[in-house]
Amino acid sequence: MAFARTVTALLACATLLAGGRVGACSRPLNMVSEEWPPYSFTNEENVQTGLDMDMAKAILKEAGCTLVSAPPLPTVRRMLLFERGEFDLMLAATDTAERRRFARFSDAYRNETVALFVLARDYARYAGIGSMPALVRGPASVLAPRVGWYGPEFANATPSLRASGRLFDFGTFEQGVRMLGAGRAPLIMGDRAAVLYEAQRQKLVLRQLPFVLHQAPVRLMLSRASTTPDDLARVNAAIARLEKNGTLQALRERYGLR
Repeated sequence: MAFARTVTALLACATLLAGGRVGACSRPLNMVSEEWPPYSFTNEENVQTGLDMDMAKAILKEAGCTLVSAPPLPTVRRMLLFERGEFDLMLAATDTAERRRFARFSDAYRNETVALFVLARDYARYAGIGSMPALVRGPASVLAPRVGWYGPEFANATPSLRASGRLFDFGTFEQGVRMLGAGRAPLIMGDRAAVLYEAQRQKLVLRQLPFVLHQAPVRLMLSRASTTPDDLARVNAAIARLEKNGTLQALRERYGLR
């Protein structure tokens, strides 16, 4: 019986080695819950779900990592605590040189599109804005998320828009779309799926201006202060396996992304 148990254990070990999933992350990975439909939100059963959340759960399970969610925090405070290593993981991150000081970035697991939107009834008035320089030269004001990276064109335009009093910040897309509907500004900038999801929820019909501000892959972001290079390697290996077997593509398609 002891010999049989030994053989069974050796076979199990061989299976794990073949799958590349030996061991686990150095610690449970803590992240702050975020209400950012359709990417992360609490459903009617009080379960955190959404495209990014479901993809992160699948990736970390495949990597042998434990995911622990904490209650939501204001965006600026969340980033500060992440930099200090007081929690470990953020979703849907863009890899930038400034962030590499305090973060490790996984391989990409989906793409994002950032654009400008207007109420459909006002589209004809603003359809001639075909670039960020054109927006800066004109009189239109724009609503934009308070925190986040939305590409170099928006970053370059921000000082001029702010100096002329034409840039209005919002904390959540729910707030931003409400501000748009109330006439605070005629344009709103942000992630395409997030803006359109919230507009549909608020029964507003939007149209995208005829240019894309930014298209880029998004990644999981791990705090350098609290995670290890081995943690990142496990996450990247899991992403590769789940891309190969079609799991991540199936999740993207479930939420309408290709």
